[in-house]
Amino acid sequence: MKIFFRQERKSELPVEVDFSRPTLTEDIEKTRYALEIAYAGFDNATDPDLIDCYIYEVNSLLKRYTYLTNLAKEERVPVKELSSKSPVYTLVSQVLG
Repeated sequence: MKIFFRQERKSELPVEVDFSRPTLTEDIEKTRYALEIAYAGFDNATDPDLIDCYIYEVNSLLKRYTYLTNLAKEERVPVKELSSKSPVYTLVSQVLG
């Protein structure tokens, strides 16, 4: 039994990639989303090492979120408020006051 493999070259279409810097509001939204994921991971972690990992990740993201929101206040950029139903709301409200 013989097996033949053939590779075809397909025409490569140009792909437009946006390398522009994300806006401040986009950065805040991405950080908020990452914070929610880290918080959910922390809630579901059972291994002590993994719990430590999520604690560091949540703390890091909270500092980033605080920095970005303070920067948005300085530049007077409107920022979407957190929903009080979000589990991240409790964390952020304690840090930001």
